Amino acid sequence: MRDLPDDDTWLRDSQRRIGERIRAERLRQNLTQDDVWIAAGIQRWTYQRVEAGEDWRGSTLLRIAWVLDVPLAELLGDGRP
Repeated sequence: MRDLPDDDTWLRDSQRRIGERIRAERLRQNLTQDDVWIAAGIQRWTYQRVEAGEDWRGSTLLRIAWVLDVPLAELLGDGRP
């Protein structure tokens, strides 16, 4: 078992990378943010926060992955800082 680092920088960096992957996939599919948040049944600001790498819920990521037709694991990456 590993101990957590002294600060949460690693967590913010991981969230930012996940948001970047989601944005890249959305752009690859030539979709707008509106296309995704409407199809996912979430609020606009929630989707914008996800792409910005801010805090989100697991269910939100699952909805986005479903709409983008991408495995959640692909959006999460390896999860390492």
